[in-house]
Amino acid sequence: MRNLFTRVALMSRPQTESVGDAVRAIAAFLRERGVAVMLEERAAEALGVHEAEVASLARIGAEADLAIAIGGDGTMLGAARALARHEIPLIGINHGRLGFITDIGLDTWRQALSSILEGHYASEERTLLTARVVRNGETVWSELALNDVVVNRSSRTGMIEMQVHVDDLYMYSQRADGLIVATPTGSTAYALSANGPILHPQVKGIVLVPVAPQSLSNRPIALPDDVTVTIRVLEGREPRVAGDMQVFSDLQVGDDIIVQRAPFMTHFLHPPGYSYFATLRGKLNWHELPSLRAIQR
Repeated sequence: MRNLFTRVALMSRPQTESVGDAVRAIAAFLRERGVAVMLEERAAEALGVHEAEVASLARIGAEADLAIAIGGDGTMLGAARALARHEIPLIGINHGRLGFITDIGLDTWRQALSSILEGHYASEERTLLTARVVRNGETVWSELALNDVVVNRSSRTGMIEMQVHVDDLYMYSQRADGLIVATPTGSTAYALSANGPILHPQVKGIVLVPVAPQSLSNRPIALPDDVTVTIRVLEGREPRVAGDMQVFSDLQVGDDIIVQRAPFMTHFLHPPGYSYFATLRGKLNWHELPSLRAIQR
């Protein structure tokens, strides 16, 4: 039994205590197969897991040849942002709720990991975005995002006014609750709830989706992923920007938020038989036909 991957990092959400049992079971499974196991240090401390070698994110990036995110999609997003530049492939085991990108279930992970360790898997690349806030000519915040970059208002204030340029060409100005710049991965996240389109992960594009715009004519638009999108805050109290809705920064009027495709990709590994369309069917209930009673109404 030969393992294609010999040093595997486990990453989980430190705030979720119930994931500890799953982490211990996966660590034991990997060790039984002769795989060296590393556990991200914050998760190890929070979960009280001592069955694996504890390592920092920097060390995981330098030494691991595979990472497994155990939790919800947020855990996978954090792992991707931390490890993508190191070109470490990622596997997602769903211990959360929806699980668009953590596609392996808790009841199937043993079979899935066995196949992947033996070299039987589907591999795909996912685009990331870089975002930076420029204030008076100086970068005051920068972050990576796998799902989206969102400029929005505080929950306590009214709409914000923004001006958008694409490759230095004026696109539009609008008043709205916010604006989402999403990757294909993020097109099934916040952007979808704001009526944005779904982009297949292999589509080389990004989408701009306004959130509750004042003008109903402001609609989502798909753009090539090699453009530079610049969002300037013209008016609004307490605006802010977020990467993957996990990393936030406060904004000021006059700030420019510059969003571009990252110079590297993140790599997802899936067990044999993985289908993106099956994920959509399962998560969005595409397989459910409307009932006769609903049609008659």
